[in-house]
Amino acid sequence: MSSPDSKTKEKREMIGLNDKFVQLIDTVKNLENEKRKLDEKLKILRSKEDYAGRVDDIVRQEKIELEQQVETLLRDQEKLKDELSTKQEEVEDSRKRYEKELRDRVVKEDNFVITKKEVDEGHITTVDLKLELEDLLGKLELLRAGFDEEIKELESQVQNEKRVISDTNKRSLDLEPIIQSVEMKYSEMAVRAKEEAEQLNQKKMNDLVQTAGQREQELRDIKRDIADQIRIIQKLKVEVETLRRKEESLRKAMEDARQNSDEDMEKARADIAALENALKDRKKELARHFREHQELLNIKLGLDIEIATYRELLENEEQRMRHTMRFIDV
Repeated sequence: MSSPDSKTKEKREMIGLNDKFVQLIDTVKNLENEKRKLDEKLKILRSKEDYAGRVDDIVRQEKIELEQQVETLLRDQEKLKDELSTKQEEVEDSRKRYEKELRDRVVKEDNFVITKKEVDEGHITTVDLKLELEDLLGKLELLRAGFDEEIKELESQVQNEKRVISDTNKRSLDLEPIIQSVEMKYSEMAVRAKEEAEQLNQKKMNDLVQTAGQREQELRDIKRDIADQIRIIQKLKVEVETLRRKEESLRKAMEDARQNSDEDMEKARADIAALENALKDRKKELARHFREHQELLNIKLGLDIEIATYRELLENEEQRMRHTMRFIDV
């Protein structure tokens, strides 16, 4: 049988062991809670690793899209360059055509000046001919008056001769046929001179009228040609102005497209650089999380070992307590 002192001592040891057992259980619970926390943190880190994989895909897709946009802008730029070159050729052709029309206009204006000078000279000639005609008509009237006076004088002389012959009655001479012949001769001469003067004047008048008509027709033709050239020049001016505005519009569109393409390319490069920097930062962050993950795995492994050790100690302590309790009961 055991003594009372030994029983008291064993009871105190049992109480101490119970306290240690309670502390051990609390420690195990705390370790298990810490383990659960580590498991949750590990899951979060693994989810972040999966997300990092999607970031790479998004960055790669974004880079491809930006490169496609840059290629599209470069193609648009080349297309605008071709259109600008075509419009410049059209402007050059219109400019050459305008210069040719302008030279033709200068030549026609020179011809118009020459023709106008000829028309003016023809007009002056017409005036001179009219003055000459009036002078000839005056001379004709003068000749006609002179012929009339000569005829009257001849008739008077013939009458006087008749009276002389009739009064003297010295010889019987028949002068009537002679006088009629002379009168007829002078009459024919006057009529012929009058007709020749009228024919000459009529011919000069016809020539003047025909020349004036030709000059007037030439003047009308030149005026019509000048009016046509003015209309053509005005039309060409409108076409040149339209082409000039179109060229300016194309130049502006080209500059805007170049500026926009440069800005878009710069923006794309900046976006790519930003994405690459973000990717580098993300990789650094992933590396840091991976190191933390490894550290947590190491801690977890240590905790697992420590929990297993405590469990083994607990089981040993339980066996020892059961053995002690059996010993006390005995």
